[in-house]
Amino acid sequence: MTDLEYLDRAEALLARVEAGCDRINETTDADIDNQRVGGMVTLTFEDGSQIIVNLQKPLQEVWLAARAGGFHYKHDGSAWRDTKGQGEFFADLARYASQQAGRKLNF
Repeated sequence: MTDLEYLDRAEALLARVEAGCDRINETTDADIDNQRVGGMVTLTFEDGSQIIVNLQKPLQEVWLAARAGGFHYKHDGSAWRDTKGQGEFFADLARYASQQAGRKLNF
């Protein structure tokens, strides 16, 4: 994938994370503060814990840091997949965010 294709896909991922937070905040009693600075989105939960999603342009990856650990995702042509496992980014984000929020969340 070219750098331009990576940036398009990665920016779309960050926009989807932000939109997911907005939707969750509007339709549930969950309170997720999301803040974007450049290629990084920080989600802060009611208990003060955070999930950080950031772009790693030189590697063409997206990194996710949560209480559960740090994870690297690379686009396989159809989805962002964990480089060390079978996980898909949005399924993993939903699982880790649900753990930290103490309720089921979907992105």
